[in-house]
Amino acid sequence: MDQPAAPPITHLLYLHGFRSSPRSFKAQRLAAHLAAHHPQVRWACPQLPASPAAAWALIEATVAGWPDETAAVVGSSLGGFYATRLAAQRGFRAVLINPAVDPARDLARHIGEHPAWHDPAERIFFRPEYVDELRQLAAGALPHPGRVLLIAATGDEVLDWREMVARYPGSRHHVVPGSDHALSDFDAHLPVLLAHLGLAPDGLAKVCQAG
Repeated sequence: MDQPAAPPITHLLYLHGFRSSPRSFKAQRLAAHLAAHHPQVRWACPQLPASPAAAWALIEATVAGWPDETAAVVGSSLGGFYATRLAAQRGFRAVLINPAVDPARDLARHIGEHPAWHDPAERIFFRPEYVDELRQLAAGALPHPGRVLLIAATGDEVLDWREMVARYPGSRHHVVPGSDHALSDFDAHLPVLLAHLGLAPDGLAKVCQAG
């Protein structure tokens, strides 16, 4: 029996990954698509601070007042970790692209200074205390796993897609054979993402739900 389609989203937050920025090509592609086809959707894509606590404070401030039922978040890598917490706390619909499942463990090996992806002249310093901040932000089981779409690439060279799948039981899993951590073939998966957000044309939405 088909489930009733979720209402289209009215607000969308994009959360980039570690060392990334709003200049992420996925964020740019999604923003351009919304501007062209869904200009009524409110879009936000803030530059997240290196401090997880500061990043989370900015996220909360950005979505304050947004409607839980028709707001959504797309998070990539570390942004997927933050998006998971937001989905747990607010019940937002979420799309997690190669999300970091345990960033406290993984980023403990990257304490120090790093160049930003989109501007190598800009430096990011990941401090030891940020590991504890990540631990404090970890979310438990999702209360509404069906509102979450996981997009996991088996070719991710940074994170293990199998760990991602195991982290999100009850959610929809769109497993991409090959590809990479950045999901460089993002355009090919945009229809699945849009269908989850209630923004795909009716026919395409039914095909994506069936798949």
